Amino acid sequence: MLFDKVKAFMVQLDGASAGAEPVFSGGQAVVGRVLLELTGPARVGTLKLRARGRAHVHWTESRSAGSSTAYTQSYSERVEFVNHRATLLAPDTGEITTLPPGRHEFPFSFQLPPTLVTSFEGKHGSVRYCIKATLHRPWVPARRTRKVFTVIEPVDINTPALLAPQAGAREKIARSWYSNRGLVSLSAKIDRKGYTPGEVIPVFAEIDNGTTRPVLPRAAVVQTQTFMARGARKQKRAVVASLSGEPVGPGRRALWQGRALRIPPVGPSILHCRVLHVDYALKVCVDIPGSSKLLLELPLVIGTIPLHPFGSRSSSVGSHASFLLDWGLGVLPERPEAPPEYSEVVADDEMAAAAAAVEQSPFPLLQNPNMSPEGPFFAYIQEFRYRPPPLYSEHCCGHAYARTCLNIRWALRQPGWCGDCHCSGAASGKSKSIRARRHAQELMVKTNRAATQKSGPGTLESKPHRPCAHHGATPSSPGSLQTPGQAPFGWGLIRPAL
Repeated sequence: MLFDKVKAFMVQLDGASAGAEPVFSGGQAVVGRVLLELTGPARVGTLKLRARGRAHVHWTESRSAGSSTAYTQSYSERVEFVNHRATLLAPDTGEITTLPPGRHEFPFSFQLPPTLVTSFEGKHGSVRYCIKATLHRPWVPARRTRKVFTVIEPVDINTPALLAPQAGAREKIARSWYSNRGLVSLSAKIDRKGYTPGEVIPVFAEIDNGTTRPVLPRAAVVQTQTFMARGARKQKRAVVASLSGEPVGPGRRALWQGRALRIPPVGPSILHCRVLHVDYALKVCVDIPGSSKLLLELPLVIGTIPLHPFGSRSSSVGSHASFLLDWGLGVLPERPEAPPEYSEVVADDEMAAAAAAVEQSPFPLLQNPNMSPEGPFFAYIQEFRYRPPPLYSEHCCGHAYARTCLNIRWALRQPGWCGDCHCSGAASGKSKSIRARRHAQELMVKTNRAATQKSGPGTLESKPHRPCAHHGATPSSPGSLQTPGQAPFGWGLIRPAL
């Protein structure tokens, strides 16, 4: 205006540096001032301040109700996060105040809610935070100014859920004109789910081309914006980073050993807003000529707090090492260094003081000279642990089982049976008929039952075992019924190898 005496009217925030505005998060205090510069005396009514923060989505869709009828459906929704009002200048008596020429500052401050949504600008929606100041004067239109400030809600990727590796596998049969041309398989893996802008994602992938034509693998980081209003959804996808591999020939296999894919400066993920979401994903695909592409999607979360060099990062070292070993890219860690000797850590005077304290203690340690490796207690343990098994003759050759062996020999009519203990020295021979096998089994069952009824359950009438030449032992040494290449019989039961 020609006679307007307001030279400058603006909102300034504390903490702003040259060319950079402050960034806030939930729970912080917003402190600033409203600057008013006048060229002459001016009559002022009130100066009001309002801070607002809200998410708003809006889009339209054209629908047809018939051949000649069409209408447009509108979808709109908003959610408010911040709503603060304050009066910075108001006359006490309700009259008009006259301000002298010059520079006038009106400070303000307010607290942000503990939980907010990150500032965002999309095609069908936005999340905006602003401070609006309004100057009311008599007989003059109100003067307004606005200041937009940025809110970034912290997303910490140092959590177990975001440090866990992500992996997947897909396969597809390439078809062309109702004929199969082979199978294409894809498997991919990344070391964790959470990343921050500027980091590099190492992509591990394996592509197996079983078709007759070369295929092309690619990878990309895709941002998906989802807008929600009145039960409807609207999505918009954009590729923020991508890489392309070399073609994989027919019948060949390709391996990506950590292909680097850098994340550009993008906004963090928005996961907890009622009207809009911002998600990220790593998409690995294989372009197949003459067929639709094979797509594998791994979820990502873009955070604001980078990976800590200590603390939470140590919890992911084990998973990262196993991740590399699974893909054959790592080596086993070396054996850790032995701890130092006790004398190297504790000084001699400290050891002497500890010994004196033990001697003066009202509860001295018990000194038992028998509790030594040479004492009877440890000798009993060693004898029990290394005691050899009992001899075969103590459990095997009873009269009833000897008769059983003799009957089996008669049934099978096999040569090479031992005449001293009636045990089979050549139990691996083949029977002459199936009838002889069955008859031998029936004889063994009947004889065992009769021996049990005669001598009582769990008891056997045993006789000394006399070794024979067929067992490969001399009369002066204890014999063994184990032949070369054959396991010994079990104790208490003789079972011929039928």
